[in-house]
Amino acid sequence: MDRAALSTKKIAALFPGQGSHAVGMGADLAAQFPEAEAVYAQAEATLPGLRRLIEQGPLEDLTLTANQQPALVAASVAAYRVWAAQTGLTPAFAAGHSLGEYSALVAAGALSLEDALRLTRQRGELMQAAVPVGQGAMSAVMGDPERVREVCASMQGVQPANFNAPTQTVISGEGEAVMQASADLKALGLKVIPLKVSAPFHCPLMEPARTGLTPALEQTAYGEFAFPVYANVTAAANQTPAALPELLAQQITAPVRWVETVQALADAGAEVFIEFGPGRVLSGLVKKILPDAAVLNVGTAGEIKALMQEDNQ
Repeated sequence: MDRAALSTKKIAALFPGQGSHAVGMGADLAAQFPEAEAVYAQAEATLPGLRRLIEQGPLEDLTLTANQQPALVAASVAAYRVWAAQTGLTPAFAAGHSLGEYSALVAAGALSLEDALRLTRQRGELMQAAVPVGQGAMSAVMGDPERVREVCASMQGVQPANFNAPTQTVISGEGEAVMQASADLKALGLKVIPLKVSAPFHCPLMEPARTGLTPALEQTAYGEFAFPVYANVTAAANQTPAALPELLAQQITAPVRWVETVQALADAGAEVFIEFGPGRVLSGLVKKILPDAAVLNVGTAGEIKALMQEDNQ
């Protein structure tokens, strides 16, 4: 779908969360487009050493939560700003998966890039420190999400953390509770896959991170929204800057309601979903939620050039 076709559509801009990172992400954009270069220069000025880590690795250091979160914001915002400059288009709405909500807020103008980088660095540090290594766990569950809700509700220490797709839910919590819930879900015929994560995200064990980040969220200056951003916590559109500190604080311990978010975007009239940044995780989830949806990816210079070449044919 070229720029001319996109200009007649309501676009939902999507921004990925942790797990979509890769060494070198966005480096080709920074080398060829001034908008991306400016983002990477700002990332380096705000968090010295981050750009080198993004472009050169090593992967194990980039994967650390405190590095991965701001790095993904930089890569995603760079891709978005190049697309916006090259096409002259503006989305009708935006949403981000967990960490990606910060990228969406930068795209909408409600949060500065510098503040997003600083907040996500602190967010990553706090989330990593909230639970001692080995005490928490997360598992992906394939099957009826209502069964997942029921099993988690029947015990303490575990809850649904990510409603990613109609039959893909992630559970999170205390290690032993996640193991027991996983066993119960397997007994019901659901497939359970333990996840290799550094901490149990989006559950009450993250409370120290929520309380730790709240002062910084409250002290941050927020701008007016150029378009609504759908919040993870509510799965509803937000255009109220004053609501952001509470929404972003709650997000740390609350489930990511991605299925509801994508469905709400479609109900609001979204006709094309564009994932900005590295990877294709969200594109795949959208197709599981809305099999007939039009989905595009913008994360490399090649994808930008292909979009513009199609437009000129």
